[in-house]
Amino acid sequence: MLKPGDAVVDLGAAPGGWLQVASQRVGQKGIVLGIDLKSIEQLDAPNVFTIVGDIEEQGIGKRILNFLGRKADVVLSDASPNLTGIWELDQARQLSLATSSIKIASEILRDGGSMIIKAFQGSSFNDLLSSLKLTFKSVDIFRPRATRKHSSELYLVCKGFEREPL
Repeated sequence: MLKPGDAVVDLGAAPGGWLQVASQRVGQKGIVLGIDLKSIEQLDAPNVFTIVGDIEEQGIGKRILNFLGRKADVVLSDASPNLTGIWELDQARQLSLATSSIKIASEILRDGGSMIIKAFQGSSFNDLLSSLKLTFKSVDIFRPRATRKHSSELYLVCKGFEREPL
């Protein structure tokens, strides 16, 4: 999904692991922008930039577009709340972050762009999945091998963004 020359936005980017991977994949002609509540230690990569910001803050999409100067090719969202251990609360907070990530993607993605978003399985998961299927040509569920056996965490791989008609 990450190709040379792409503009990639990583929402919930701290501590920076995906920034490093994206930087290598997009190469010198690409740009990678990470957004997180926390400051991210500067990486030794000239194509990686970071913004301290809240993805639930109104106007963050415009801020991202102003920085990039163009639409993004890929949006990554590994955003996760600080877990409390109270399943219903953690799932609701994760859903809120996922919803904010989707809203941002709808503002900043180019037509045909892609998104990878973290989600927790639970009562609201099917609604999230359905909303993504309305906006992307394909949506696949991916569960990394490294994910703990009993974890509800998975990723939705969305390709072919289609901007809604006005």
